[in-house]
Amino acid sequence: MSPCVAPALGAHPCCQGGVDGVHFSVWAPDAHGVDVCLFEPGEPIESRRVALQPAGDGVWSAFVPGVGAGQLYGLRASGPWLPEAGHRFNPARLLLDPWALALVGDTERLALQTGHACADPLHPTQAWNEHQPDPNDNAAHMPRCVVVDAQAELAAGMALAPRPAMAGERVVIYEAHVKALTRLHPEVPEADRGTYRGLAHPAVVQHLQRLGITTVCLLPVHQHISERHLIERGLSNHWGYNTLNAFAPEPAYAAASADDTAAVRAEFRHMVDTLHRAGIEVVLDVVFNHTAESDLNGPTLSWRGLGQTSWYAMGEHGVPHNFSGTGNSLAFSEPRVQQWVMDSLRWWVQAFGVDGFRFDLAVSLGRDAALGHAFNPRSALMDAMAQDPVLRGVRLIAEPWDVGPNGYHMGGFEAGWLEWNDRFRDGVRAFWLGHHGTRGELATRTCASGDVFNQRNRLPTASVNMVTAHDGFNLADLTAHQHKHNTANGEDNRDGHGHNLSANAGVEGATNDPVVLHRRGLWRRALLATLFCAQGTPQLLAGDELGHSQQGNNNCYCQDNATTWLDWAQADTELIHFVAGLAALRRQHPGLCHARWFSGEGTTPDITWLDTDGHPMRPEAWQARDRHTLTALVTVGEGDAPPLERLLLVWHADHGHCTLQLPPGDWSVLLDSARARVALPGQARDTAAGRLALHEAGVWVLVQGLHAAGDTPPGLP
Repeated sequence: MSPCVAPALGAHPCCQGGVDGVHFSVWAPDAHGVDVCLFEPGEPIESRRVALQPAGDGVWSAFVPGVGAGQLYGLRASGPWLPEAGHRFNPARLLLDPWALALVGDTERLALQTGHACADPLHPTQAWNEHQPDPNDNAAHMPRCVVVDAQAELAAGMALAPRPAMAGERVVIYEAHVKALTRLHPEVPEADRGTYRGLAHPAVVQHLQRLGITTVCLLPVHQHISERHLIERGLSNHWGYNTLNAFAPEPAYAAASADDTAAVRAEFRHMVDTLHRAGIEVVLDVVFNHTAESDLNGPTLSWRGLGQTSWYAMGEHGVPHNFSGTGNSLAFSEPRVQQWVMDSLRWWVQAFGVDGFRFDLAVSLGRDAALGHAFNPRSALMDAMAQDPVLRGVRLIAEPWDVGPNGYHMGGFEAGWLEWNDRFRDGVRAFWLGHHGTRGELATRTCASGDVFNQRNRLPTASVNMVTAHDGFNLADLTAHQHKHNTANGEDNRDGHGHNLSANAGVEGATNDPVVLHRRGLWRRALLATLFCAQGTPQLLAGDELGHSQQGNNNCYCQDNATTWLDWAQADTELIHFVAGLAALRRQHPGLCHARWFSGEGTTPDITWLDTDGHPMRPEAWQARDRHTLTALVTVGEGDAPPLERLLLVWHADHGHCTLQLPPGDWSVLLDSARARVALPGQARDTAAGRLALHEAGVWVLVQGLHAAGDTPPGLP
């Protein structure tokens, strides 16, 4: 790894001419003046104000002697107030430094700190072009930035256990929310539940290891705030997709006091270090497609007050573009905005030891102003990530869409990127839950969606396969609800996706009917087995292995309560055991996690698709909507080694009886999801020869040994 370098902008302790102090640098190219305001702890107004001087290229800077790490500060920027031109400078507003490495102070109602005069920020009525600057000083209501010794932080990051080494085809991702994962965990001490320290507790780490998790992907941990519409309803932004500061861990997730920012950072590092020592990577879900300033009725907290037309991608009449659907979009064609993103990413890797990032609405990061804000996978920011010596080795995962024009680009990212695969999600759901899924679609999706990703030297691992994610139904609700039930969100059930490809087995929601529960169990195990036995990179949603339900709410972004907190006390221990078995099966058999694309060619094809009669699939059979049984014969070795076994994978979504003709030879049954059985090494296996009777919906994996390297498998009928 290259030497650690602190961000150039922001506030940094230093020594000039033998005098200790802090050097402040702020980018505000359209401002007429920028001041740094120094605060004493607990004081509502600044104790000192220092005018920064133009340093060129839109940067304002100054060295302030006699202060150091721990100093509290904020910014003020003066300039034009011309709403139709996009300028909204207001020196009465205290602003946060975009490069601040820590913040302290109350953020609960920060979304109401508008830069314009507004009688009721919860219910704005005035047209944007009629806004006038609010002359009242709001310093008493704003958090403070904290001067941090960046070199000490980088040294602490370097002392962490190194990133676990693992091949891409071995990665199994676990998408989790820091608080929801452990808030109700009975083995985690009460004071640590819902925190970084709680996630590092041995009981949690052992659970992850048992599941075969290699990579934990945490929902946003950047410090964030709640939007005004949630404040009005008495709710909060639980998921955290509303970033306030891109360099600091969210203090609400720390067992340490929020006022002790150093302790919060140390706790986060302890979590990363613990997971690394357990062989588990840490990936962060990051939100750079928009900021917490929302639309023009929203607050002026930082970027807008320092120069809206420079920080945001601007549309007409002084209104930012809204490719995120949340009110604004950052200007990623602007080099300084690119620098801010890159500095943040490098900071988390070097100062906190994280191993990668999942980019929310990642298409927004590649929207190129020179192309009319169309998506460019080789945009300046994307290219910067690809070549950066710190970032080029970390995992980069894209949510390959946003809500702007022509915003869907799955498969459109360059080699080295992984992408969320919603076609896997939808194709697999449709096949199992009775929504006219075809065998051709299932085959394509379980082979890492080669129709999308097998191009430009990309690998099968580029496909991040998922049946569920934080956004949408979880597994328990996917198989128990045909309709979303989001009334608790306060939007009259209008929010959340209506097209879920879900099923309820005859009863909507909770039931004690054993027939309904049995069918739901078959579906859940089949969906999980399909996920773990598919080529690509599997991603499991935290709680799916427990059978946790969110009562049919498929948009729980504002439910910081028992709806989303995993119910460990009611965990389905048999389902946990089953998922752990699936992960172990995937690790032990190269045919379930092949590093290269299947070709289906050669004397001994790496994959052959069979119909129920044991013969190769006929072209017309792939799209038949009345057939829901598919078989794949997989013959591959570990890496470049010759195969030592061949696997037979069977997906049977019909609930009626079916007799499957097997390829010649004796077969051992490794997986029978219908009966919740996974046979691991040393455990007894059922055997089959000639035929396999399929009585219920499920996934089967059978194995046949090739006794010596180079053996030719028996021929197909």
